[in-house]
Amino acid sequence: MVIANEAQLPDGFPRVAYEFRFRAHGGVPTLHWQVMKVSRDGHPLGDLPPGLKLEDDGLLHGQAERSGEFQFTVAAFDGGKPQQAVQKNFTLRVKSALIIEWKSAAHVNGGRIEGSVAVTNTTPDDMDLTFDAMAVATENSRATAIGYQHFLLKRGTVAMELPFGENLPHGGYIVHVDAVGEVAAKNVIYREKMDTKALQVVVGP
Repeated sequence: MVIANEAQLPDGFPRVAYEFRFRAHGGVPTLHWQVMKVSRDGHPLGDLPPGLKLEDDGLLHGQAERSGEFQFTVAAFDGGKPQQAVQKNFTLRVKSALIIEWKSAAHVNGGRIEGSVAVTNTTPDDMDLTFDAMAVATENSRATAIGYQHFLLKRGTVAMELPFGENLPHGGYIVHVDAVGEVAAKNVIYREKMDTKALQVVVGP
């Protein structure tokens, strides 16, 4: 009896429905499947991404709760007497669906705070993206919008640059950037945030 699936499973995305079926050749019907948490000698074998479940009939399904690379061991048991069992190690990558990172980190330029982020859509769907950049005064928590964009972020977009910037009164500010991507047809929303340390504007009113 041999488990037929490739060791590298199809990629998944956080909070997106995932479904995959394990199959084996040989053995006496009916097969029963399970995730092996511990090896025969007691060593841990990893586990499924949180949010996914393996059914007894070999169906792996659910919605992963977070991104990451997960390694785990799946075993198949047949209905023979004596019973046959085989197991195989698998890897499943849950990719960040919406990625934002600094392209030009927020910084002070005279009386202005400016910078840019790079946004990537790794999902198979176009998403309705809203991007906000806010400068929050450390003295009184007053928030000033220093960037905003709203557009359709196409699937497969990699490192699209979104600039921001605004003249501000002198004082200290923390910059918050927030990206929200919505796929209405699937009722899915992705959100990523970044913050800076305090930045000091030393010129201006």
